[in-house]
Amino acid sequence: MPFDVRSLMFGIVTVLVVFLIIADIAEVEEENGNSAGSKRGVPSLRYRVQGPSRTVSTEPDATRKAGSPPSSSPAPPGSANEPSSRGWRFSGTLSNQIRKDILRFLDAERDISILKGTLKPGDVIHYVFDRQSTTNVSENLHALLPTTSPMKNRHYQRCAIVGNSGILLNSSCGKEIDSHDFVIRCNLAPVQEFELDVGLRTGLVTMNPSVVQRAFQDLGSARWREHFLQRLRGLGDAVLWIPAFMAKGGERRVELALDVIRRQRLAVRPAFPSLRLLDAVRGYWLTNKVHIKRPTTGLLMYTMATRFCEEIHLYGFWPFSHDAQGNAVKYHYYDSLTYGYTSRTSPHTMPLEFRTLSRLHALGVLQLHTGSCRNATGRL
Repeated sequence: MPFDVRSLMFGIVTVLVVFLIIADIAEVEEENGNSAGSKRGVPSLRYRVQGPSRTVSTEPDATRKAGSPPSSSPAPPGSANEPSSRGWRFSGTLSNQIRKDILRFLDAERDISILKGTLKPGDVIHYVFDRQSTTNVSENLHALLPTTSPMKNRHYQRCAIVGNSGILLNSSCGKEIDSHDFVIRCNLAPVQEFELDVGLRTGLVTMNPSVVQRAFQDLGSARWREHFLQRLRGLGDAVLWIPAFMAKGGERRVELALDVIRRQRLAVRPAFPSLRLLDAVRGYWLTNKVHIKRPTTGLLMYTMATRFCEEIHLYGFWPFSHDAQGNAVKYHYYDSLTYGYTSRTSPHTMPLEFRTLSRLHALGVLQLHTGSCRNATGRL
């Protein structure tokens, strides 16, 4: 074989070997980066769909021109950017990928509640939002701490997370919501009077300490105590998720609620989120370029539900004062509270969260329902 041919072949082989070595190094670096996701950050939520050349991003401002400021308000209802349920199909592959990504930051089975073996009465707890302020673990609270995770070894095929937006009124979604294997509700919202629109079933419900004051007048009379008692009895053995250690000021209301549960020997199962949960959830979304200030209860529930729910459906998530047809929408379906969705003083960034969930909807990771459940065209 002539010398120049041998030299050419040797050069080609050398280039191929170098290429393979570089590829192997890159693969190892990528695996190392993924395994340290909670420290170095996971890649932004980008997944390929409809062929190898198209990438869809859930980043809220992925289409924003470089150098332009991020939008502080969502696209108006009824715009071309509004997600649609026409042809919506669940993507198990993408859902599993997000579940794995979230597990790098938190494990909802563990973080859903502090367990009895980790605390004792009198222990000092630093509040999550005010590390300088502390409280002590009371006898009532310690007695009601679960000994094992209330979600241990639980797995459901279809879950519904029910927000409290007035978009649920006249939706007739109650029966559809109740058809899910597991139903999560927020802030002990009433259901009996709104059964047709929101359903009755509850597997887990959150209750901020402020709910005891706002919805039940701090149990200041026999009437309000009975009202609160009946609401808790209506939950059966559902999980009552109480963020008792988030902010100073709610400890007395937590004690009022726990005292009722113990004295009446109710079947409801209290749970108290771990002290690391909120930062872990926020860290996951921030790492994926969703720049929330503090996750809403709805986003917290979605993030945790990925751990034990295969397919997740969201109802009552709508951070707009009007629906897609221009009709006024109440902030809560059950009261007359008003709220500024884009207020700079708010700890939440609801429109940003909604845009993110809308993109996940478009990818088939979850399904948003924001219209009538009477017919398929009434949904997103």
